[in-house]
Amino acid sequence: MRYKTYKIITSALSGPIGLWLRFRRLRGRESEKRFAERFGHSNIPRPKGTLLWIHAASVGEANSVLPLIDVLQARFRDINILITTGTLTSAKLMEKRNLKNVLHQFVPVDTPEATNRFLRHWRPDIGFWVESELWPNLVINARARGCFMIIVNGRMSVKSYDKWQKFGLLMIYQMLNCFEVVFAQNEADAQRFRGLGAQDVRCLGNLKHDALPLSCNEADLFSLQQAIGLRPMWLAASTHAGEEEILARAHTLLTKTHPDLLTVIVPRHPMRGAEIAKQLSGYGKVGLRSNGDKVTAATNIYIADTLGELGLFYRLSEIVFMGGSLIEHGGQNPLEPARLRCCIITGPNTNNFAEIYNEMEKLSICFRAKNADELAATIDKLMGNSDLLTSAQVRGKEWLRGKTGASARIVNAIAPIFTIKNDTAERS
Repeated sequence: MRYKTYKIITSALSGPIGLWLRFRRLRGRESEKRFAERFGHSNIPRPKGTLLWIHAASVGEANSVLPLIDVLQARFRDINILITTGTLTSAKLMEKRNLKNVLHQFVPVDTPEATNRFLRHWRPDIGFWVESELWPNLVINARARGCFMIIVNGRMSVKSYDKWQKFGLLMIYQMLNCFEVVFAQNEADAQRFRGLGAQDVRCLGNLKHDALPLSCNEADLFSLQQAIGLRPMWLAASTHAGEEEILARAHTLLTKTHPDLLTVIVPRHPMRGAEIAKQLSGYGKVGLRSNGDKVTAATNIYIADTLGELGLFYRLSEIVFMGGSLIEHGGQNPLEPARLRCCIITGPNTNNFAEIYNEMEKLSICFRAKNADELAATIDKLMGNSDLLTSAQVRGKEWLRGKTGASARIVNAIAPIFTIKNDTAERS
């Protein structure tokens, strides 16, 4: 598909797209108070001076870019930053962080009218697109208005690469040529970006390695530690539909050798909590955190369906299964638990973080399991072998320590651009 065709189609579908967004709002998937932002409107005035616009699709991308923001603000103290994301959870994350000189808006839906309205209001000088989400109208219109754009922590999966090759080679070529440089996460991603037409592609490291450990509420941590006591436990983090029953079967198998086992499940989408609790009701007593349920001696499976508490549960469990890997999703980020000294288990599908998982597996930092039987066997082995568990935890911390520094390297590479933009803003 050519961009001109895409532009005509999205313009013609503006009405139905608006209805779809309103349907999402009725289901609680869009912000009621800030709904107009999805159509490019804003009640916040544009700050004076240079404006850096960062688009991060959701929570993972927003978290990964926080260390980069810290480095940028330390070096360019007067810069203003606008972050756009598309989910309620990411908006709540930014609200909780309350970063100085950082504004948040919901990304406009990708119609010509909404994106142009957004760009007319904000007039960004520099644009960072984080990882992999590229919207044609927003990208091409921003470049046409003189925004200097860069892809940071760029990721191009094999699946996305094949789709672009088959159905949108001309359009992705036009989009990628709107970016002055692409900073790819690794060389495999870099080669795929080059194969689709990106001209200047560099590998300066993965921003996810620079992230700080996830925070937690110390009072909640102490309370849960007291409630769990010496019970054996394991955590399944960022799980998706189709995985929870497999995890529950693994729990049942493990209770043969660990009868007082506690299994904690943190779903990727918290709104699924009640549905999961109902689904797993036949596997023992299920607690639901959003309902205020406490962990008691009778609790077998605990569904932690709350926002922003993964840091809490990573600190409670030494063994963590990362979700999105028992189904065809591609896996979730294993660096967050590894940073908090967890031993990682994953399913077979890890395309989203293939290089990271492969390296961790070679170093015996993480282990793979393709079904409930293998998962239970791996957890049982780790619970029964403290030396194996501890060595995996220590190697993970040491490996991560040697991977940091991408934020500083990226800022050093693009520093001249900020200097030029600041000088231009001061003269205007």
